[in-house]
Amino acid sequence: MGEENRNFNLAEEKADDFLHIAPVKEDWGGDGRGRLNLSGRRTAISKEYLPRKHQFFNTNAVPEEQGWRISGMPEEVLAGRRRLLTWHDCGASTSRVMLPPGFEAPSGIFTADLEIFILAGKIQIGEWQLDKHSYSFIPAGVRVESWKVLGEEEVEILWMENGPVPLKYQYAETNHPDARISEFIPALDSKLLPWGKTQTVQFEVAKKKFLRKHNNGGGTWLLVILPHYDGHYGIIQSYNEEAYALAGYCDIGNYRFAKDHLGYCPSYDTYPRHRTVDGYLSFVRVDRDVSQLGTVFSYAHINE
Repeated sequence: MGEENRNFNLAEEKADDFLHIAPVKEDWGGDGRGRLNLSGRRTAISKEYLPRKHQFFNTNAVPEEQGWRISGMPEEVLAGRRRLLTWHDCGASTSRVMLPPGFEAPSGIFTADLEIFILAGKIQIGEWQLDKHSYSFIPAGVRVESWKVLGEEEVEILWMENGPVPLKYQYAETNHPDARISEFIPALDSKLLPWGKTQTVQFEVAKKKFLRKHNNGGGTWLLVILPHYDGHYGIIQSYNEEAYALAGYCDIGNYRFAKDHLGYCPSYDTYPRHRTVDGYLSFVRVDRDVSQLGTVFSYAHINE
């Protein structure tokens, strides 16, 4: 009996380890406190990490994975579809996920931080509803109520598992004792937020809506570049960035970055000149405080 109890306790401790895994350090020298794990990612167009080389691609061209399920969910939960866009060896990833009408999932916790941004449709999580351009941040170990797709249309979600361990569902009646409950954002309607300054000279005429500010000063936000914008020069970014185009377009060098395109830009990448006539809106995540001097700066010698 004593041996059985010891084995049970060990299994319980192992199940709780997900909140005590050391964060992965960022490749620009950060200590990992932002917990995005954007450093060293592979992408749908490159199975190996390419340092200092930006990658732009149309996510509609990425093959869909049929029968996708959240790991650990009960078998009776309806399967969805997924396009895997970027991923890290620790288990972090960014995907476009489609959940069908009738999808319902039970309450519980996740073993990794999860960010979701609704691209289309409507979903209810507990007492809160999220529709187009709504955002939620669910820290690992925070219990969320049951999920349900509302209406007759499927829900399309930008689904971001942040690591540093693979995300799995676990049944739980309460929050994990060590969960970062104060960081929980159950439902944020970005349409109700005011536009603010970008905090960088290169995009002075653009506007930003912060959705979440990370522990190290990095952030998740919406960026709008106003019509007739011309950056004139390329730029160097000393941080990792992931951007998903929501509307309009921005010509980055010779590449037209338009709706449903994703850009992954590793630290110290040299970005070509940005231009748009009609304007551009995107969802952005970065792993460093861009308001600090030297995090982003103009660079004239970039071939387009």
